[in-house]
Amino acid sequence: MAAEGAEAAAATGGNGSGSGNGSGSGGGSTDPPGERGHGISHVREPLSPPSPPINATSSSPPSPPVRAAPPRPPPLPPPSTADPGATAAPQPPQSCNGAAAAPPEEPPPQELPQEPPQEPPQEPPPQEPPQEPQGPPQEPPLPPELEKLWQAAQSNPHDFSAWTELLALVEQENQLGAARRAFDGFFAHYPYCYGYWKKYADMERRLGGDQRAQEVFERGLQSIPLSMDLWIHYISFLQSSLDMSRPEAAPRIRGVFEAAVAAAGLDFRSDKLWELYVEWEREQGELRAVTAIYDRVLSIPTQLYGQHWERFKEHVHQHPPKDILSPEELLWVRSKLSAEPPKAPEPPEPPKAPEPPPKEPPQTEGGAQEEPEPDQERIRELVISMRQQIHAHNEAEVGKRWSFEDGIKRPYFHVKPLERAQLRNWREYLDWELSGGNHDRCIVLFERCVIACALYEEFWVKYIRFLEPQSVPGARSVFQRACGYHLPRKPSLHLLWAAFEEKHGNPEESRRILRSLEAAVPGLAMVRLRRVSLERRLGDLEAAERLLREAMLAHQGLPLASFFAIKLARQAGKVQRNLGKARRVLLDALDKEPDNARLHANLLELEFGADVRQNEGNTLRCLERALRSPLAPDAKLLFSQRRLEFLEDFGSSIHSLLTAYDDHQRILKQHAARKRALENGSEEPDDKRLRPDDPSLLTPLGLSGGDGGGNPSYSYWYQHGYGYNYQTPWNYNQYYGQS
Repeated sequence: MAAEGAEAAAATGGNGSGSGNGSGSGGGSTDPPGERGHGISHVREPLSPPSPPINATSSSPPSPPVRAAPPRPPPLPPPSTADPGATAAPQPPQSCNGAAAAPPEEPPPQELPQEPPQEPPQEPPPQEPPQEPQGPPQEPPLPPELEKLWQAAQSNPHDFSAWTELLALVEQENQLGAARRAFDGFFAHYPYCYGYWKKYADMERRLGGDQRAQEVFERGLQSIPLSMDLWIHYISFLQSSLDMSRPEAAPRIRGVFEAAVAAAGLDFRSDKLWELYVEWEREQGELRAVTAIYDRVLSIPTQLYGQHWERFKEHVHQHPPKDILSPEELLWVRSKLSAEPPKAPEPPEPPKAPEPPPKEPPQTEGGAQEEPEPDQERIRELVISMRQQIHAHNEAEVGKRWSFEDGIKRPYFHVKPLERAQLRNWREYLDWELSGGNHDRCIVLFERCVIACALYEEFWVKYIRFLEPQSVPGARSVFQRACGYHLPRKPSLHLLWAAFEEKHGNPEESRRILRSLEAAVPGLAMVRLRRVSLERRLGDLEAAERLLREAMLAHQGLPLASFFAIKLARQAGKVQRNLGKARRVLLDALDKEPDNARLHANLLELEFGADVRQNEGNTLRCLERALRSPLAPDAKLLFSQRRLEFLEDFGSSIHSLLTAYDDHQRILKQHAARKRALENGSEEPDDKRLRPDDPSLLTPLGLSGGDGGGNPSYSYWYQHGYGYNYQTPWNYNQYYGQS
């Protein structure tokens, strides 16, 4: 069922840029329909933040994910249904509760004052108990089958097939309230599915009216402004719903066309949108506007670039130059032709029968004479030749992109993973376009990429790194889309977003991002540590300590508790300069986990980092505590060796050094006996057996710091570095391995 739902989504969520592109002289394969989305391509300006994603557990209808669209032509006033010439009838005055107030009464004639008759006092009428305020009207319950599918989608909002089953059922039931809840919840997680925006708008138009349908269209186009099909469907909706006889209808549709080509006109597969714009202007009789549109599209690399060129030449040949050229261009062309030297005279032809006298050229509306036919042909040739160079350059640009475009087999969004070849093609295409340095084209290509690769973090990060030096709000908008909709459970991307906000002076937003991530994906130590480091950088050490103590308490009895205890001790010792507090933290942790070698190692590092002359006793007690603890024998051997090294380098008593030496010899004998037992009865390879002088044993325990922590082979340091040669009774070679 999941596979069928996913395939249905791919079939219904087609991308407008891929459909309807026949093979013209530009050639090329026609890709399956798919989604486009979230353009800031229109993208010249940054997007405003989108609405936060809907809580998956909420039973109320979620608010739609609205994104601010890029700059577009100013909005035109909606078509008025009232008669513009009619005057509004005066309205009666309103009372405070909205009801019409009674008209003022004329004052009665004045009479002499009279004594009112005395009446017995009456008891006040019984007061009714105050009624409780009624809350907002509750939605009617869903039918059982719909409720079951709704709960399934809400329990796992990232199950795409559960949503598609729910949407298929609400379309059959024709229940507008349930459909709105289902579609709004779906788009909170999958805003790139064009086909479902179209279905939602059609259902609203059928059951809710044109106004609600238009709102859905606008929401969809804000989410996926690169969808050709959605733009074309919206324009078709306006053409069928507007009264085209009204003067404001044509400018309104023209404004939508301009918004569409501003948002998606640079897409390689935007040919269908441009052709629709040309045909509509031709139907309006605006031939000069048709020429202006062709002038724009002829310089844009598109799949059907050759078809646009041929149709432009047909447009020029089929209409008089004065009808298709602007007055300025027509004047320039005439001056250009008049400045050219006349052509060489042709040889005389044999005499023919006398012809009637030539007629006067027809007059235009302004009284000027039209050009003779030969002049019009020369003007047409010059108009086409001027654009021939633009077409040739555009053809070269198309050729550079053709192999990349041919490698894009799935330009629409889908939850199924992409093939490695397509991912590699997107990477190479983006790198090539970035090397060209055209900002607008890079933005459009990135927007196309994050539709097809919406579930791949690397492309979002690449897009953000491209945008950040040029537009911080634009990069923030990409973060919001990636983390709020498509990758809500990707910790690395959220951590990058939090660092981005902190870097640009917005620590409160950084706090919010980290808190939200920790609530969505609890138990991640890196997220809690990032919160701690944020508070430390902001100077709130109390908040940083509180976060660490909360983490220790939350993971009590788990290995993470000791991990956070070590972090808290380091902060207390290194940042707060409170050695006593750091020691107490580690000692409390050791009381709960006495066999944790890392806790012993970090306590030793803490004591060793203090003044060794004043802290010798604490350091020795730390080492003795480790040797008395239930640690593994190999770990005890390392701590014993470390105690001997400390006393040799910093000890103040020879008796302590000799005692430590005797203890170390005993531990070595135990280790040798265990080693012989392993050699006799175990097949463990030699390279995996523990060796006291193995540097890898020191690293996991954190036995670093001090003068000798960086070189575990002290024999090399003493004997080769300083020429110390101890006598045989000491026998240092037993525990100081040769380097």
